[in-house]
Amino acid sequence: MSTLTYAVQDSMTMLRRNVKHAVRYPAVSLGSSMLPILMLLLFVYAFGGAIGGGMGGGRDAYLEYLVPGVVVMGVAAGAMSTSIAVCSDMTEGIINRFRTMNITRSSFMTGHVIGSVLQTMVSLVLVIGVALALGFRPDATPLEWLAAAGFLAAIAFAVTWLSVALGLISKTVESASNKPLLVQFLPFLGSAFVPAESMSPGLRWFAEHQPFTPMIETLRGLLTGSAIGNDGWISLAWCAGIALVGYIWSRSLFNSTTKR
Repeated sequence: MSTLTYAVQDSMTMLRRNVKHAVRYPAVSLGSSMLPILMLLLFVYAFGGAIGGGMGGGRDAYLEYLVPGVVVMGVAAGAMSTSIAVCSDMTEGIINRFRTMNITRSSFMTGHVIGSVLQTMVSLVLVIGVALALGFRPDATPLEWLAAAGFLAAIAFAVTWLSVALGLISKTVESASNKPLLVQFLPFLGSAFVPAESMSPGLRWFAEHQPFTPMIETLRGLLTGSAIGNDGWISLAWCAGIALVGYIWSRSLFNSTTKR
């Protein structure tokens, strides 16, 4: 068999390992969906009437605006569990055992990335299910739903590679849980809860030029029919850039760490 075939087989083995961990500890896997669900409930029932009225609608109109931002927030929330899982493997000695085995070095990270993306997509199904139960009624066609799923997978792929690097650079599980907080916080400073146009000039500039705002607007357009404009291409460029940086950084960290 070719080197590529061995690499794929080893990566699938690592993927099965991570999936088994996710099934064995479902609270960790589904924990990333709790924050977006709580934010959804809080903003819809506590602030939805007031914010929706200020935006020219009511609670139902605000729910339609809010859900895409909360879904993207769910992708960002998965960064913490990925970082913790990678750091835990690096600090508990399992990597030394892998080094004694005839497996492809990159399969460890690939298995984590694919497994984390799958876990994130499952948690997003739960978030969207809660949104539908609250009254969210998107007018997306089946093709637009498929495009939205692929788009969310691309965001999750990019964020996961960055999370792997954050887990590799962390010395303890506690620090690994803290480093992704910036990634989780960025959607709050975007257009997830209110339009960027309603913010103060400095915050508006930051919101318009950070990666999560075009991602949120693209998903909002796919699900609710609002204008996407150039946000789709900008979002994909951000995803490609973040994934590339995360991959190169992770590979460099992993190679330097396993050589010690």
